Amino acid sequence: MRDILKLFARLVLGAYMVVHGSQKLFGAFGGPGLDTAGAGFEAMGLKPGKHMAMIASATELGGGVLTATGLADPLGPMMIMGAMTVAAVSHRAKGPLAAKGGFELPLTNLAFAALAAADGPGRFAINRPLPKKLTAVAAAGGAALAGVSVAMLLKPPAPAEAPEGAPSAGQPDGQHADRAPQA
Repeated sequence: MRDILKLFARLVLGAYMVVHGSQKLFGAFGGPGLDTAGAGFEAMGLKPGKHMAMIASATELGGGVLTATGLADPLGPMMIMGAMTVAAVSHRAKGPLAAKGGFELPLTNLAFAALAAADGPGRFAINRPLPKKLTAVAAAGGAALAGVSVAMLLKPPAPAEAPEGAPSAGQPDGQHADRAPQA
């Protein structure tokens, strides 16, 4: 029974991640496609947006396929964990619940993937596990990529340039650094 439940869980998580990645990468399943997803990533501070969206989408799609099949375990769940860590951080400002656009779903997917990585794919899988040394390298590389992405998301935005004639930062309204104060 345990192996049947593992198979069911892997298929659900894997299939949804394949769909989610395909939405961004190809515009499939009513998704935005790479150009629109890239613009969204850019707006969040993940630059260059299109490249970051391509990496995230490919990670979700590939991680989903590997998780669903159990191939190269635990690489698939680890890929999902990295992508969902970044996704959860990107939704942090909207709170914990999905109803308000929060991080509920990415955090749930992250936890689900962590459990799949820790417990293995079970008996009903294409059992070609990733060698331990390669697993360690993949974990370190994935953690580094996710860490860089999270750092980009947490970086405060650069101050916007003030339009010509507008008060500049640190100057009271109507006073400009290049002019004397008006009496």
